[in-house]
Amino acid sequence: MKEFDVIVIGAGLSGIAAGHYLGANCPQKSFCILEGRDAIGGTWDLFRYPGIRSDSDMHTLGYSFYPWNDPKAIADGPSIREYVRETAAHYGLDSKIEFGTRVTSLSWDSSKALWEITAQKDGDEVKFLANFVWCCSGYYSYDQAYTPNFEGVDTFEGEFIHPQFWPEELDYSNKRVVVIGSGATAVTLVPELAKKAAHVVMLQRTPTYVMSLPSVDTISEKFRGLLGDNVGSDLTRWKNISVAALFFGLSKRYPQMVRKYLIDALKEKIGHKVDVERHFSPPYNPWEQRVCFVPDDDLFDALVSEKAEVVTDKIERFLPNGILLKSGQILEADIVVSATGLKVEMLGGAKIFVDSEELKPGRHMLYKGTMVSDVPNLAISIGYTNASWTLKCELIGRWVTRLLNEMDAKGAKVAVAPREEGVSPTPLVDFNSGYIRRAAGAVPTQGDRRPWKLYQNYFLDVVSLGHAPIDDGHLEFGGKE
Repeated sequence: MKEFDVIVIGAGLSGIAAGHYLGANCPQKSFCILEGRDAIGGTWDLFRYPGIRSDSDMHTLGYSFYPWNDPKAIADGPSIREYVRETAAHYGLDSKIEFGTRVTSLSWDSSKALWEITAQKDGDEVKFLANFVWCCSGYYSYDQAYTPNFEGVDTFEGEFIHPQFWPEELDYSNKRVVVIGSGATAVTLVPELAKKAAHVVMLQRTPTYVMSLPSVDTISEKFRGLLGDNVGSDLTRWKNISVAALFFGLSKRYPQMVRKYLIDALKEKIGHKVDVERHFSPPYNPWEQRVCFVPDDDLFDALVSEKAEVVTDKIERFLPNGILLKSGQILEADIVVSATGLKVEMLGGAKIFVDSEELKPGRHMLYKGTMVSDVPNLAISIGYTNASWTLKCELIGRWVTRLLNEMDAKGAKVAVAPREEGVSPTPLVDFNSGYIRRAAGAVPTQGDRRPWKLYQNYFLDVVSLGHAPIDDGHLEFGGKE
């Protein structure tokens, strides 16, 4: 049984960030990264559907400590995968990873102030011991995806697939394809499939706000040309953080103004070919669900060229040759892609026990968005929903390593955030997206006040996670040596 000071679970974007901050800020700590798959990259290694790309700019999705210097700000999946691997190799983190090691349970023993981590590796059960566990495994299941129970889907004679499990050998050339969904995955797939398919339909039940962005950040290029890669990347990062925060803030404060701006921009681009009011005018305000970003108008170009179209309707049932809609329209299809979302799953599906009592995530609250209430020595890295994932994970990385050093300074083996009386629980994410609603009870909540409330605001989090004292009166330290 191997023992470490810290075990990190997951070797994706957040796990590599955690490893970097442990090495940089806590050199006295031994640590290991447990990765259930056989490769670095997490989401960016798992998803292989055509056209996969970031839906955040790479100057903020990339790491501040290893800046993204490619001119393309909206990058494709293989480039991001290679970037994460390159970062891990640069800091020697690839040697810290135990691949093919899928964690199945975590069990805390208060008498020893240790976590026992049970995992499966090559069909065998293996165990690790650690004083602290840092979960960086994301928020969705890698083994299952969300697909609604479509009536008659078993009668469909074509191919029915989910983007999470895209078949490498799938040939969609000259095929009729229907993509069910209107989120980032669908918006990415449709223009890419349209390059080879006979015709592509994006079938949505409800429209999504969609906004065009250039794939190359010309301002970043000017910054880097004048000031060099490092300073230029830093300035670009802060510029993009500020612009995203401004857009989100305006959306919340002046939703009708932002709504009009987004819809008017689309009418100008594609209004002569597409009914924007019907297909791109959602019944909710901007950022009540994620806004989808389209690089270089690729989705709009596909719609204008009529290689693709968007249909807003509900599915009545599947037919052998396609889909019957509530309106009576039939969409003929050789391939149907169900881009209908993820199955939310915390901690990679691992069960958690504290002194033999199983944890029920929905009954707990997150302290500062990272520590589970009443659970000792356990941190979780969860990124932003309204900005780049990595921005929040880096702030959590700095905070967790500050916590570990504070524990050492106090001679404490245990840190825990007890749930406080009078703090009302609210959903962890203030979105009305389907995958968020489906996750109710399966994930911890947030609270209605600090330090239990998530503000989804990078600048507030810089203060809260980066500079506020660790010992703030809300944490309890124990097990002193």
